[in-house]
Amino acid sequence: MVDTHTHILPALDDGAQSMEQSLQMVRIAVKDGIRQMIATPHVIGGLYENKKEDILTAVAQLNTRLQEEGIPLTILPGAEYRLEPDLAQRLKGGELLTLNESGRYLLVELPDTFLPDFTADVLYQIQLAGVTPIIAHPERNIVLSQEPAQLAAFIGRGMAIQVTTGSVRGRFGQQAQKTSRHLIKEGLVHIVASDAHSPSGRTPRLEVTRQLISELYGPETSRILLQDNPRRICQGQELINPPPVQQSFWNQLRKVWTRKKA
Repeated sequence: MVDTHTHILPALDDGAQSMEQSLQMVRIAVKDGIRQMIATPHVIGGLYENKKEDILTAVAQLNTRLQEEGIPLTILPGAEYRLEPDLAQRLKGGELLTLNESGRYLLVELPDTFLPDFTADVLYQIQLAGVTPIIAHPERNIVLSQEPAQLAAFIGRGMAIQVTTGSVRGRFGQQAQKTSRHLIKEGLVHIVASDAHSPSGRTPRLEVTRQLISELYGPETSRILLQDNPRRICQGQELINPPPVQQSFWNQLRKVWTRKKA
């Protein structure tokens, strides 16, 4: 599997704080079946001023250490950019790092508590630059979790959605869980990733969530969200739109009864 959203690089943001923590996270990922991770440190004006060159250097250093340790995993470059008014201009100026430097996808983070007035315009300007915005964990944005139709409109304009494993499992509260599962059921999610920050708590694990999504929404949906589309992101290829999940009342009742008996 490929984890497309991780804070694995040491001492660049609120993720891993040392090389040792990065190595601990990588070992957890390998044990979980992950063989590639995209490093996506925060880039937020006035808080985490990570430059493209600094991220690329940190990725190269971590990969060298992994080779020395004999760890079978590769770190790919990327970043998680906070939505800011000048984001599209910085992209056009060559300042930003697309996922795996493919020039195809940019991971964009929204604030948790509101939706900026310039959101739609900035995302559209990114598209005009030939890059597809991937909106990171929108299920954790209060406005979009209460008004998923706005999110569906973004998707209708060709943008992509990444949901966090912890949201699907309820780590970020009932509203985020409800929203993430609704979005998956409606076929509105393109990727599920860990958004891992540490060796404990928010760890780089995908397998439990992969199994849960397979159980709730079918193996095809699980494969698209956690295997096919993550690989396509790394290769700069067009993403697959997962189909909405059709579940009869009796099929849902059977699953609930089965879980109660277990």
